[in-house]
Amino acid sequence: MATRKPAADTADTPEQLNPAVVRTQEYAAGQGWEVGQTAPEDAFRALDAAGTGEPTGPVVHEHPGGYARQIVAKGGLVTEGVKRELDAAEQSSEGE
Repeated sequence: MATRKPAADTADTPEQLNPAVVRTQEYAAGQGWEVGQTAPEDAFRALDAAGTGEPTGPVVHEHPGGYARQIVAKGGLVTEGVKRELDAAEQSSEGE
């Protein structure tokens, strides 16, 4: 007949981690136009036709034709630079 181990024997039980040491679950920031999020659409801005290469006009989500700069592609990470350029476009369109 097989012998049973006493219930007080903890040598075979896994060690319990301290909850304060367990790393929390990290989640993606989702889609949006804030830093760290995934861009929900392409973002373009037309360039000055006079040849200076300066961005002009609002941000559009389809290529505007002619000369344009793509700020971010759909599914791309919105970085500090992308956010700065989007904000600059918004400010320049408000000032007009």
